[in-house]
Formats: sequence, structure tokens, C-alpha cells
Amino acid sequence: MKTVVGMVVSNKMQKSVVVAVDRLFHHKLYNRYVKRTSKFMAHDEHNHCNIGDRVRLDPSRPLSKRKHWVVAEILTKARIYQPPVPSDSPSAPIQSNS
Repeated sequence: MKTVVGMVVSNKMQKSVVVAVDRLFHHKLYNRYVKRTSKFMAHDEHNHCNIGDRVRLDPSRPLSKRKHWVVAEILTKARIYQPPVPSDSPSAPIQSNS
């Protein structure tokens, strides 16, 4: 087996992620390229992967019934919204209407 590149679609397990890998193949009857998606479970030792990350997977020995891949590296991190942290002192004092 060779390395594959895919997108993390689930990280709800401890030290495991589910990665969707897209591939194109040529359909002989329709003479078109068709996209197929395969989902692989992969080992993420330090739980660094988030949903939407693009990762590279390396094959490994069977780690469990469905897990035969290891996350080799995170190619691009997903852009996750992080709200701004409020400061302790407000910049403008709040005035009451009493």
C-alpha cells in the first residue's frame, strides 16, 4: 500500500480519526471520470487532528479491527472560529440609566 491524502471527517474517538479519501476513476461505459470516496480509520496518537484537517496517512500493521493507518502529518489545519477573549477592564465604562 502507499500513502494517501484525505480530509478528517470525525475525531470523536480517543486516539483515532476517520479520514475520507477521494479518488477518480474512468468509467468505461460512460467515458467519464467518476469520484468515489473511501473512509479509513487512522491512529492519531496525540489527538492533534480536528474535523476539516487535511492529513497524510501511512499504512501500518493492524492496530484494531478497522484501523490499519497512522496519521503521518497534518498538511493543512482547518480554519476554526475562535471568539475573541474579553479583557478584564472594559475600554468604555458602562453607564446605567438610573
